[in-house]
Amino acid sequence: MDPDNAVPVFDALHVPPAALDQGGVEVLRAVIVDGALHVSLRRAFDDPDAWGMLIADVTRHVARIYATESNLTQDQVIDRVRTIYDAEMDSPTDPGTTSAIS
Repeated sequence: MDPDNAVPVFDALHVPPAALDQGGVEVLRAVIVDGALHVSLRRAFDDPDAWGMLIADVTRHVARIYATESNLTQDQVIDRVRTIYDAEMDSPTDPGTTSAIS
């Protein structure tokens, strides 16, 4: 929160154009608040394997953004994300909590 502004500000992303044109279902929202991750999600898929595909697709999107906006290549970004992902899955720095809220 901005110390000069008593009203908290939430800087949300825009809805993807395809969702505005064709509709869709939001399955994941990730927000950083005071350095901590807060997530809203819906199970969305019958098979949890689909989440692996979604996470891989998101990783490729992240890699493309970094390759466009930094001196890293897409492959370098993917390697770095995969390294930290594997380390966090093996030994979480913060396991967090999850509850179903509708």
